Amino acid sequence: MKQETNIVSASLNGVRCSPRKMRSVVDLIRNKEIQKALDILTYSGKKRISFFLKKLLISLLSNWKQKYEEFSSGEELYIKEIKVNQGKTLKRLRPVPQGRGHRIRKKSSHVLVFLEKRKEM
Repeated sequence: MKQETNIVSASLNGVRCSPRKMRSVVDLIRNKEIQKALDILTYSGKKRISFFLKKLLISLLSNWKQKYEEFSSGEELYIKEIKVNQGKTLKRLRPVPQGRGHRIRKKSSHVLVFLEKRKEM
C-alpha cells in the first residue's frame, strides 16, 4: 500500500547569520500559507535575514512547480516544517590591551524547509 505525499523541500546552507537571530524570523512564518509567509518576510524588520528566506521560499515554489507541474494561486500550499541548524563558525582574533587577543565567533546557519499541500476537508 503506497501512500502518496505532496511534500517538496529546499535548503539554504551557510547563511552568515547566527542561528538564534534566524530562528526569531523563522518562527514568524512557521505553519503559514506560502503567500502569507512571503508577505511577512517582505515587511519584516530584519531585512537581511528576510531577504535570504524570501529567496528560499521562491525556490521552494519553483521546486513545487517542477515536481507537480500544476500550480494554483498558492492558497493551499503551506510551510509544513522549517528547521534552522548551526553551520560553520569562523573564528577571528580581535586585539585587546596588553598584547592579548580575544576570540570572535562569526556563526552561520543552515535552513531546511518543507512545503506541503493542505488536505481538503
